[in-house]
Amino acid sequence: MADIKYYDVILKPIITEKSMDAMSEKKYTFLVHTEATKSQIKEAVEKMFAGTKVKSVNTMNYDGKNKRRGMVVGKTAKTKKAIVQLTADSKDIELFEGL
Repeated sequence: MADIKYYDVILKPIITEKSMDAMSEKKYTFLVHTEATKSQIKEAVEKMFAGTKVKSVNTMNYDGKNKRRGMVVGKTAKTKKAIVQLTADSKDIELFEGL
C-alpha cells in the first residue's frame, strides 16, 4: 500500500441532489483515493477543514465500467466514494456553503 498523505486523500466533492439533501444532516460526500482507509479519510477532513469533528465515515468502492469505442474494449478507472458524518457541535464545511 502506498504512503498516502492527508492532502492526497480527498480528490473532490460530489455534488448531486442526494448529497445536497444529506447536508442538512451534516453528511458530506467526497471522491477519495482508492487506497484510503476510513481513519485516513477522517484525519484528512479534520485537518483540511478547520473546526470540523468527524463522527463517522462510510465508504463505497466502485469498479470501472466497461466502455467500447468501435471494436476496442477498455475500462474506466476504479473510484471510491466516502460519506462523512460530522458531529452536532462541529462547524460546517465552507466548500458547500454557497450551493
